[in-house]
Amino acid sequence: QVQLVESGGGLVQAGGSLRLSCVAARGTFSTYAMGWFRQAPGKEREFVAGITVTGDSTYYVNSVKGRFTISRDNAKNMVYLQMNSLKPEDTAVYYCARARGFEATMSGGIGSWGQGTQVTVSS
Repeated sequence: QVQLVESGGGLVQAGGSLRLSCVAARGTFSTYAMGWFRQAPGKEREFVAGITVTGDSTYYVNSVKGRFTISRDNAKNMVYLQMNSLKPEDTAVYYCARARGFEATMSGGIGSWGQGTQVTVSS
């Protein structure tokens, strides 16, 4: 079982940027699609971004397209989420997720979750 650990969350003003990181503290995810989800208070957890095994394709929820970028470094067992032009509605706990297989949209289900990192965007 892979163990995922996120970092990089924090408090930022609207319009600012943050970069989230996710590392496999145990195991590896280099042969799986990876993604980021988020959950705001009182809301369901939602898919934010996904990336294929090789990183050649990425997918985003419409609300973050053009502002967020997902990337990965398989040699380092790292996945990143660069978040620019942040808005108060981006405030949520962000979770790193390993897919069950190759589907970067996470449609095949989630194999492992990280513990989450809080992102708060002030207006």
